[in-house]
Amino acid sequence: MGRVSHAQAQANRHRVVERASQLFRVQGTGVSVADLMKAAGLTHGGFYKQFASKEALIDEAVIHAVGELAEHHATTLAEHEGHRVEAQQDLIDGYLSVRHRDNPASGCPVAALATDMARHSGGHGAHRAYTEGVQDFSQWLATDDEDGIARLCTMLGALLLARATKDSPLSEQILSAARTALSPAPQPRV
Repeated sequence: MGRVSHAQAQANRHRVVERASQLFRVQGTGVSVADLMKAAGLTHGGFYKQFASKEALIDEAVIHAVGELAEHHATTLAEHEGHRVEAQQDLIDGYLSVRHRDNPASGCPVAALATDMARHSGGHGAHRAYTEGVQDFSQWLATDDEDGIARLCTMLGALLLARATKDSPLSEQILSAARTALSPAPQPRV
């Protein structure tokens, strides 16, 4: 079999990082290298040509996932032409939706990777990127009255509980209750 071009090698690497980012959000970082490579449509042997270790891939995949989250926030704000409050509410409503609950592979890495990141030391790139992602997300949710941490905790907790109770009516009740709690209070008519 011939050598892969540099461009193809880069494309393969990107595919592995992207697929690992999705699989880690669904199954955690304990997914085997063989399963990751199979999911990316590549051979197991090619892994070590691309990555120094599985930890190196975890770092890249988490950085990639957190980058996607930041892009999503920027896109949401742009769609609302800079109206931050409306953009925040749109994001909250989408975050606390059945669609997001049912699609962790493309969903929020902050919620999906929390348990795994608790097991990684602060010295790893994944842990640093994750921590920065949590900080950025809470700042994005900040209001004039609070720093956004409580809003983020409410959203994450509700999403995790909704996923854990997915096969019961309680799941949608959790999402609805959190959306209501995070909705702005109706303004009195004057």
